[in-house]
Amino acid sequence: MTARQLHFNAFLMEAGHHEAAWRLPESNVDADFDLQHWVRLAKLAEDAKFDSLFLADGPALQGSGEFRPPGQLEPLTLLTALVAATSRIGLIATVSTTYNSPYNLARRLASVDHVSGGRAGWNIVTSATQREADNFGLDFTLGHGARYERAAEFLDVALKLWDSWEDEARVGDKAAGRFADPERIHPIRHRGQYFRVEGALNVRRPPQGYPLLVQAGSSDDGKQFAAAYAEAIFTAHQTIERAQDFYADIKDRARRIGRDPGGIKVLPGIVPVIGSTEAEAQQLAQQLDDLRVPEYGLLQLSTILEVPADSLALDESLPRSVVNRPTVEGFQSRADLIVELATREDLTVRQVLSKLGGGRGHHTVAGTPEQIADTITTWFENGAADGFNVMGPALPSGLEAFIEHVLPILRSRGLFREDYTGTTLREHYGLEKPANQFHVRELTRV
Repeated sequence: MTARQLHFNAFLMEAGHHEAAWRLPESNVDADFDLQHWVRLAKLAEDAKFDSLFLADGPALQGSGEFRPPGQLEPLTLLTALVAATSRIGLIATVSTTYNSPYNLARRLASVDHVSGGRAGWNIVTSATQREADNFGLDFTLGHGARYERAAEFLDVALKLWDSWEDEARVGDKAAGRFADPERIHPIRHRGQYFRVEGALNVRRPPQGYPLLVQAGSSDDGKQFAAAYAEAIFTAHQTIERAQDFYADIKDRARRIGRDPGGIKVLPGIVPVIGSTEAEAQQLAQQLDDLRVPEYGLLQLSTILEVPADSLALDESLPRSVVNRPTVEGFQSRADLIVELATREDLTVRQVLSKLGGGRGHHTVAGTPEQIADTITTWFENGAADGFNVMGPALPSGLEAFIEHVLPILRSRGLFREDYTGTTLREHYGLEKPANQFHVRELTRV
């Protein structure tokens, strides 16, 4: 039996995940729109044999643009450029179900999977803010549960569309003038609560069957959706205990609905601040923290907690009304994480902003390569993770330090691959190509 090994996803974000990374002297201020910056990061991750790289996204300007670069290139467009610069690493893009149609998105994702040779992945999100709704001429957003209900139907339609061409549909008989077998191309004729789609798709079935399905919500609705559909989960936890609870819950939910829990890879985010000594790592962490602009953090925090920014006093605790509120309509799991962090450590708002500055609530670890590797090993071997979403605090330097100094330690422990053994993203994650739901029999030929 092959020993279990870590999976690593490189979460790429312009000049880095720390909100002040763009202010470092060595940072590229225009990294978000510099293709060569993204190509360099993709090649670094591929040379290190990461399973995949990941691009976040949202259909709205982030903040006012005053304190931090507010956006980046549209991820599916960027991924098509990165396809040409890489050959093996998986390519995962965030695309919302809320402001897309299933047919167009299924076609675009299938196209990326084809042009990449089976390396596409889809991080499935539901857009949550009124700011995003405003960009589509809407006066409201769907409630939390309704967004996931709509997302489930959206994904069901996409799966049908990807299956609408059986793998054997292409005949390619030039002599007979027969390109495809029409009996193996299936109109899906979907009629649901949110969508009506006839099909079939006008792109053949993706090489992987479906792009790798990724989910990043940790609310109860998000976990149930992930247990039903996700093959990889990006999640945020501050402590190993919370990560273990989440890991066990997801695996148990999957088991109860008849899925193999091993078919879901749980990848918590980790922000590694690496120094040759612990003091050097702490110095780098402090340098980044000193460059933060509190006004930016307040705006981000107020968006997540759904309260006015002027209701959060920097040198006071979170308002009791925020701590006691059971739900928010938008970023439920992240709001829960922040409230728990603030109450557990008795933090002021200013201290909360400092804790969130490195990775928006993901686990930040400042230390030597051995300390980072020990943290990863402990979480991996004690039921908290199948791998990690690696989030360099500054890029490319944070990713380079992780690759140069931490990966060799993990490889020496037999916990990470020396080379790729497959060519598709699914193969990197040890997942099978899904069966086609319409392929029920072999047609008899006379």
